Amino acid sequence: MKTIHYCFPLTIILLNFSLISLSNALFPPNPTSSDSICNITPYPKFCKSALPQNRSTTIYDCGRLSLQRSLANSRTLLSFINKKLSQNRNNLALQDCQSLLSTNLDFLSEAAETIKSSNKLAGSRSVDIETVISATLTNIQTCLEGLNELSSPVLNEISPALTNSSMSCSVSLALFKNGFVSDDSTKRGRRLLDTRRRLLEFTPPSGVNITTLVVVNPDGSGNYTTINDAINAAPNNTKAGKGYYAIHVVAGVYEENVLIATNKKYLMMIGDGINQTIITGNRSVDDGWTTFNSATFAVTGTAFVAMNITFRNTAGAIKHQAVAMRSGADLSAFYSCSFEAYQDTLYTHSLRQFYKDCDIYGTVDFIFGNAAVVLQSCNIYPRLPMQGQFNAITAQGRTDINQNTGTSIQDCTIKAADDLASSNGTTRTYLGRPWKEYSRTVFMQSSMDSLIDPAGWREWSGDFALSTLYYAEFNNTGPGSNTSSRVTWPGYQVIDETDAANFTVSSFLAGEFWLPATGVPFTSGLL
Repeated sequence: MKTIHYCFPLTIILLNFSLISLSNALFPPNPTSSDSICNITPYPKFCKSALPQNRSTTIYDCGRLSLQRSLANSRTLLSFINKKLSQNRNNLALQDCQSLLSTNLDFLSEAAETIKSSNKLAGSRSVDIETVISATLTNIQTCLEGLNELSSPVLNEISPALTNSSMSCSVSLALFKNGFVSDDSTKRGRRLLDTRRRLLEFTPPSGVNITTLVVVNPDGSGNYTTINDAINAAPNNTKAGKGYYAIHVVAGVYEENVLIATNKKYLMMIGDGINQTIITGNRSVDDGWTTFNSATFAVTGTAFVAMNITFRNTAGAIKHQAVAMRSGADLSAFYSCSFEAYQDTLYTHSLRQFYKDCDIYGTVDFIFGNAAVVLQSCNIYPRLPMQGQFNAITAQGRTDINQNTGTSIQDCTIKAADDLASSNGTTRTYLGRPWKEYSRTVFMQSSMDSLIDPAGWREWSGDFALSTLYYAEFNNTGPGSNTSSRVTWPGYQVIDETDAANFTVSSFLAGEFWLPATGVPFTSGLL
């Protein structure tokens, strides 16, 4: 097959959120019993009930056993969901759960196999495994949220099992993080920001290897007339280093709900520009979809890349949750794209993601999820919400103190969309609010217009998460960046350059990193 070189800078990111040790449990030196080892997890009592009592053991033995228990719990839970789904195949929430928990089986199997015969993992591999175990917690939480949204009749029946599975994965994550992560990987990425250039990227010198290029054009002049047909034709489970399957979507409006499944790896989608190539839909929670499945465009295939496309959900503010784009694709990247909706526009669901030179429009919690994600050099446009509502730009959903997730917004511009700018000026706009207990969001080196409320941040409900969240600002500019009247929550802080470096796009390796899509080695570092 002919190899085509389509040259543009593909940025592969590995995020450094796990470096922030906000209230992290202290690991006692040389633990010698399962009891002392369990004490480093968020659920010591559950851990002790799940692991055999042993006064002479290691964290490695406990970690391997915990992962096996988590795997067994997930199999049992998925079997139950499959049974319930066979009785009601149209239950959308159960369909979500089936997909999410099937993914958990893959992630936990990968983790268990990786540590089967090794006590310490090299930096990049330890980050990979930390990331997938972290994602299992997000997947369980998303399953539960969907059942709640649709008031599923099986919610009460399945909720205890979901809770147990979540605690089991949380214990596995804590044991892995405190035992199997090598010392050098805890030091990864500790480099100061280059404030003159500000951008940390990794660019292969010879472009990206594209093995197949197909064209989507509704007029029939291309290879396919719909985006979904082009995706279905893509090869399954492409291996790293084998190149990209690229889809050129010519200018036009595509009324399609698109899903790029987990088995569609190393897929690239190239449009003809923002507001030229438009993918649009109108699913919403009000119309019976879960938030998870309301997305016009959803992707879970590893290393997905999109550029020059508008993703849109036209359900409108009155329909509440209605997602334009959802990504749970590890190492996914979006360049020069636009995401347009009202509530819950951009769902950065899980794993590691990067957005550059993108436009994002929304109202309530419109950048949300629990990925490790950097938005860089993007334009963020709060819109006019419904009467009586306020705007919250972010709602980060970290549920566990050991998850290596968070939202970093760097070198972006925040200003009112046209409808908000021309309104009477009474709408309050905040940088974010804590969707989950350990919510983590950083704004740095960004321009904030006067629409940002002086308090900066807004509570979710009472004092929920105000002492456990991590919200930070660094070196922002513009009239909305003044921090003198910001909230005084225990979890909020204005950080310095050293702490800010933990939230930039950086490699977890100190030297050479291998770009899996191309097989091209190149040296990481500040550009």
